[in-house]
Amino acid sequence: MPVSHEVQCPMPGTFYRRSSPDAPPYKEEGDRVEPGDVLGLVEVMKQFSEVTAEVSGVITAFLAPDGDPVDPGQTLATIQVD
Repeated sequence: MPVSHEVQCPMPGTFYRRSSPDAPPYKEEGDRVEPGDVLGLVEVMKQFSEVTAEVSGVITAFLAPDGDPVDPGQTLATIQVD
């Protein structure tokens, strides 16, 4: 049975899936990730913190839309672990 890992938001802020409005997303659903791969950014008062994968696997879903406000502990994405 596949194991799913939830990527949780580390702090309150705004979640971005890309480094700038005209840049491609860091990752898409279906992409393979390794520990340390950047999945998005959380912005708090003009400070940006990277949200990274903690496990290797495949992204099954992004649960926080690009540009949406997020809370600590909120699930941002799910990864099917290898």
